[in-house]
Amino acid sequence: MTESTSNETLREEFNRWAEAGRGEGMEQDHLPITLPVLEKMRLAPTDNVLDVGCGAGWLSRRLAKLVPEGRVVGMDISDEMIRHARRASADFGNLLFVTGEVMEIPWQPHFFGHAISVESSYYWPNPAAGIQDIFRVLQEGGSAWILINYYRDNLHCHQWGELLAVRTHLLSGEEWVELFRGAGFSNVAHERIVDPSPTPATYAGRWFRDAEQLRAFKAEGALLVHGTK
Repeated sequence: MTESTSNETLREEFNRWAEAGRGEGMEQDHLPITLPVLEKMRLAPTDNVLDVGCGAGWLSRRLAKLVPEGRVVGMDISDEMIRHARRASADFGNLLFVTGEVMEIPWQPHFFGHAISVESSYYWPNPAAGIQDIFRVLQEGGSAWILINYYRDNLHCHQWGELLAVRTHLLSGEEWVELFRGAGFSNVAHERIVDPSPTPATYAGRWFRDAEQLRAFKAEGALLVHGTK
């Protein structure tokens, strides 16, 4: 499958997610692991921030409040997600949403002080090329932050690949680090962000075998990879 075909498949799938209202549910699912990352980013009020794979814009809106004198650009491959994000963000003067692919970010070089991607990067058709283009749009000294729950070191998520309608990349923390280094980033590191949210006594969803596996998955934590340009 070519990258252009993969991108079109991704767009169609996440348009379906948007129409089903799944974009709006992402905040509840991902906020417990995202808040610690926002603290680590140490955003200044004047920073410009790129949110890659922004979905319906929940994180972009939170970022916009943290950088009132800067700008936040939320980007997603799904034009339907972007429509949902714009509708929910009309009150923000420093927030812009664009449809785009991470391998060809529709923005000029050296603009952003920070880039963040939450639960998006394992869907990218070419993760190495995506990280390289994030590097391009960052300022010197800017930082990139990738947070994902689907990675090789957490055995309790491997079943997701078979359940998703699109291709994914199941990489280890060290493999993501090497992609960052290959793109030119320095001070690259990875760590775990444990999900402290309560686990229900019983689990009836499709992503985990039972509540015990979900609890073990959360204890392993999400993977955070970061580096500096």
